[in-house]
Amino acid sequence: MTDKADGPYEAGKVGGSGGAGGVGEARAGARLRAVRVRATVIAVLAVGLALVAGGVALVIGVRVELSNDVRDAARERAREVAAVIEAGRGVPAVTVADPDEEFLQVVDPADGSVVAASANVEGQGALASLRAGQSTEVDTALDEDPFLVVAVGARDGDRRLLVLDGRTPAGVAEATTTVTRLLLFGVPVLLVLAAAATWAAVGRALRRVARAEAAQRRFVSDASHELRSPVATVRQHAEVALAHPERAEAGTLATTVLDEAVRMQRLVDDLLLLARADERATGPRRLPVDLDDLVFEEARRLRSSVEDLRIDSGAVSAARVAGDEAALRRLVRNLGENAARYARTRVAFTLADGGDGRVRLLVDDDGPGVPEAERAHVFDRFVRLDEARSRGEGGTGLGLAIVEEVAAAHGGSVTVGEVPGLGGARFAVTLPSAET
Repeated sequence: MTDKADGPYEAGKVGGSGGAGGVGEARAGARLRAVRVRATVIAVLAVGLALVAGGVALVIGVRVELSNDVRDAARERAREVAAVIEAGRGVPAVTVADPDEEFLQVVDPADGSVVAASANVEGQGALASLRAGQSTEVDTALDEDPFLVVAVGARDGDRRLLVLDGRTPAGVAEATTTVTRLLLFGVPVLLVLAAAATWAAVGRALRRVARAEAAQRRFVSDASHELRSPVATVRQHAEVALAHPERAEAGTLATTVLDEAVRMQRLVDDLLLLARADERATGPRRLPVDLDDLVFEEARRLRSSVEDLRIDSGAVSAARVAGDEAALRRLVRNLGENAARYARTRVAFTLADGGDGRVRLLVDDDGPGVPEAERAHVFDRFVRLDEARSRGEGGTGLGLAIVEEVAAAHGGSVTVGEVPGLGGARFAVTLPSAET
């Protein structure tokens, strides 16, 4: 639980962070940049290998598929000629549609003689030595590229013949060349895009890590700074008592030690609560809690402990939320203590269920208020508006940070503003009602 000084209006100054923290942050930044570079290089290499392997497989696949198409077309044309021969109409005069890309020969395999041929290979011997159903590539005078030749068997009476259809695979070469060029252009572009995307993604992830690491470093530094003060006080009084036992009063020394021990205990309790919040271990138990009972309880406590303030709870109406009663009591108490610390004459509580599934708690005071420029930092840890006053009263600078953590853990939020028409500070907490 927090005492009256556990959560003053907080902003601006953070104690305990110094040059060592800056050096540590610089080293951490350099380390994270190195991680970012390594991750990007590894990602680019992995993507590059995958793209190269995929590109090679694509080119081979395109070449094989197109070559099969050429082979199938040649076989189909050869079968047409073979069908005419086997129909008993003799060997026909064979022709081709494109003399630069196709030739036909009807060959007698018994002696290798050419029985018929298309005009572009007329007078030439058999251009391929194949058996029925086989195929091969041969060089011809028709083109610089080899022709793909397919053999289909045919029977002319008692004579066995072979029909050879040869076609140029120039289209295959052109297609594979085009695909290869596209890959040579596209792969570097994809690698650049992959590098940029990886750099950006890793950067975003590491920025969160860097912020968390920096926050943790500042948190530890500030906690050490806060603990040094009560330890130094206890040590100072103990040394004085040892050096001048005749001047030491046991009651005074015991009171001082007790006060500082309580202060350290509260600080440790607050640190443990916030550490659990950072680890997402503060998920509240979802039980119905009458928030108005907690507000009335805090109002009674303040009336009994603060004599010169008027505590107004007349605007508190029934409101129920689902959550952890102990954590919500901590939230209400921290807000009440903050208001009482800075109020001149009055602290007012307002609580209402808005009927929209949200419960709204207002804690107002007529003190100096929170400057608008400082409101963005008022819930930061170990941050105070009035550094000397808060430390002197034993505050830890964690009260409002705990309020924010508890509200967030319950699915709500907390803001700070000004009391309309009166000045002072207004802390507004919004929480889901139990009915939602």
